[in-house]
Amino acid sequence: MPQKFPCKVADIMDHGEHVYSVFLKPENPIPRFLPGQFLHLALDKYSPGDFWPDSRSFSIASAPVERQLLRITYAVKGQFTGRMEVELCLGRKVWVKMPYGEFIVNGDKDVCLLAGGTGITAFTAFLAGLPAEHPHEVHLFYGVRRPDMLIYRPLVEATQQRCARLQVRFLAEEQTRGTDCLPGRIDAAAIFESVPDPLSLTYYLAGPPDMIRVLTSGLVQRGVALGRINADAWE
Repeated sequence: MPQKFPCKVADIMDHGEHVYSVFLKPENPIPRFLPGQFLHLALDKYSPGDFWPDSRSFSIASAPVERQLLRITYAVKGQFTGRMEVELCLGRKVWVKMPYGEFIVNGDKDVCLLAGGTGITAFTAFLAGLPAEHPHEVHLFYGVRRPDMLIYRPLVEATQQRCARLQVRFLAEEQTRGTDCLPGRIDAAAIFESVPDPLSLTYYLAGPPDMIRVLTSGLVQRGVALGRINADAWE
């Protein structure tokens, strides 16, 4: 059952381009959750028994084993995240209710994870818990506008060093000198060219709605069954 509880802002990381990571410290240990689930964050005052205030959904970027600190990452898009950028500061009290969602990667199958921008947070908890002896293939395509916006690249590379079954492609729309990112956006044609036996994979897509729409269409056109495509898209 989802629980509602207060948190204080323990830290804020400014990644540039109006993208932030926020670390939330609850009064009690965090309720148990599964990788890929999300929370609702409310900025306004709340008292148990009252109507839940206006809130926004965010993927839980921290691992389930971390029971003392929650991490979310967001890009400023719209009124609510605009308020977050202005109002959140160290020590600020907010309210959280969690866990929610069924966007959970099935670790018993070969999978392909497609992450656009902050959509990577739908996969970070799964990657953080991926064991060295994981028996199935995990392909990750992580795309951003610029290489310096690969916020979770250190986590991805640490997982890749630990788990030989994780294969990673970093992509950036804007290339900079010395980058090792592939150029452009995540594309269904490129996926089929670089992934062995793409029709056998189960796909998980997280990112902007337009990205989800284009990739879903491209995968279906190439023969991927809709039942093998799982999407997590909300602004």
